[in-house]
Amino acid sequence: MSNASYTLVVQSADLDTLDLSELAELAEAGEVDRPTAGVARLASANLANRETVIDWCEGRELDAAFVPSERYFADFGLIVSDMDSTLITIECIDEIAGRLGIKDKVAAITERSMAGELDFADSLRERVALLEGLAERELEAVYNEKVALTPGARELLAACRQHELRFMLVSGGFTFFTERLKEDLGLDYAFANTLEVKDGKLTGRLVGDIVDAAAKARLLVEVRKELNLAPEQVIAMGDGANDLLMLAEAGVGVAFRAKPVVRRQADVAINHVGLDGVRHLFL
Repeated sequence: MSNASYTLVVQSADLDTLDLSELAELAEAGEVDRPTAGVARLASANLANRETVIDWCEGRELDAAFVPSERYFADFGLIVSDMDSTLITIECIDEIAGRLGIKDKVAAITERSMAGELDFADSLRERVALLEGLAERELEAVYNEKVALTPGARELLAACRQHELRFMLVSGGFTFFTERLKEDLGLDYAFANTLEVKDGKLTGRLVGDIVDAAAKARLLVEVRKELNLAPEQVIAMGDGANDLLMLAEAGVGVAFRAKPVVRRQADVAINHVGLDGVRHLFL
């Protein structure tokens, strides 16, 4: 790997107003190419300077990533994405709890779970138990009124279709939402937890095994093998601690507007641009 060539990819909505000469010197990079608005590619960047460069960029609210040179988006075959706070802007369970007037209580548990402070499976059971008695029709209201795609999601999905990448949604959330997103967006795969419903109301329990961190990683590997892809042909993206094992199984693990514990361990952190920033990492 010491002889590998890397390109520094820098992204920001305000990038076109910036002089990147100081950054190029800091990264010991060569030519600076600006292929599209908000994106710059600095050739032959020195990977040894990664930490200094990333800190410099973060201080200026720039997303920066070192990626292997001459790596094309079409080289990949699968993108695996978390749902809540990644493909969509909300945490579904928090919004469901809002229909019962307990959003703040549930959101506090969600925040600690995503930060890695609580066991995911235990915290999920605890939160789902608080939803007991809610009418199932309220889930439809949450989907229609609260679910919004993250900026750049449609552009990323369009690029996947153009370059024939499969898109897999895998969530610690609920099938009620993943299946609707799969149908509405034309996704290839969707996996999540199933809420138990009896007499039109949530029981406060789940059906079947929980989709936790280990399950997310396992599902990624299963689909990758099904598609006969190498690990380096997979991109995974997520924001919470329960995504870390999944990101580690991918050739490129992307922390998207993620908790600090995820940003520290991912290959790439995107904090300022949208999901289309994942596509712009590569040629």
